[in-house]
Amino acid sequence: MDKKIITGKGTSLKEATVQEARLRETPQIGVQQSRTIPQLNTSPLHGLWALTKRDLKKWYTNPYQLLISLIQPAVWLGLFGKAVNFGSFISAGGGSQAQQNAILLGIFGTTSYFSFLACGMLAFIILFTSAFSGMSVVFDRRFGFLNKALSTPVGRGTVVTAKVLQSVARSLIQSAIVLGIAVALGMDTSQITILGLLGSFVFLFLMAMGLSSLFVMLALRSSNWQTQMAIINLLNLPLLFASNALFPTKLMPAWLQDVVRVNPVSYANDGVRQLLLGAIGANSLLLDFAYLIGFASLFSSVGIVLSWRLLSK
Repeated sequence: MDKKIITGKGTSLKEATVQEARLRETPQIGVQQSRTIPQLNTSPLHGLWALTKRDLKKWYTNPYQLLISLIQPAVWLGLFGKAVNFGSFISAGGGSQAQQNAILLGIFGTTSYFSFLACGMLAFIILFTSAFSGMSVVFDRRFGFLNKALSTPVGRGTVVTAKVLQSVARSLIQSAIVLGIAVALGMDTSQITILGLLGSFVFLFLMAMGLSSLFVMLALRSSNWQTQMAIINLLNLPLLFASNALFPTKLMPAWLQDVVRVNPVSYANDGVRQLLLGAIGANSLLLDFAYLIGFASLFSSVGIVLSWRLLSK
């Protein structure tokens, strides 16, 4: 009798132990099934928007930076543009209004030098904003963010492209503001159309894309902001003055005209003036567009390729 009870207890205890073991195994199986390995995102665009938005946020949350960047082109327009009145020089010599318009049209391609200069200021703000795009790479390297970005699955080409895109976005926004200032100060708007305005910003976009890629590419291995500033000062003013931003090419010496003809800033200015002012261009719009397409494509591609080799922690 006692043996039966003990046996019965032993059997029931054994069954209980087996059931408990099964209950322990069941949740473990469920946990193992729920722990799936995440798929690695290897898309070349992975992280592009996040990195671009990060740099843009640092810019639009600091309105003083935007204000300061607009002071220089506004000063050029308000002081230099209004002070240098070529029409008054002609009229002071006894020329009639018709003669004045004919001379200005022959020299500048338009009857208003201020409007001629205003279009040049659009390229001016693009040039200077693009020049500082490489500074972001230098400071990200110094403060350690670049090391963190390179430790993620984000590609090196994506890091460079994000720097370029944020610079392009900033350049276009600032050039639109400068255009509004120019119109308020008396720029000729009789030839401006919606299509012409959109086409002008396509030219400015290509110029910003190429220049931003160039300056970011020059900053890939730089960790010293002073070196980068020296590069900016070395290239900025020659690119500005060796172009038709301030004066037409025909007024320059022959050796400088050859430099102007290879300067991408000149092609952007020429296209913008034809589209916004109906000015007589030095080249056809198709040539200006093709040159800028080649310029932007070349330096964007070179910048991405060099990032694979030069961009490191």
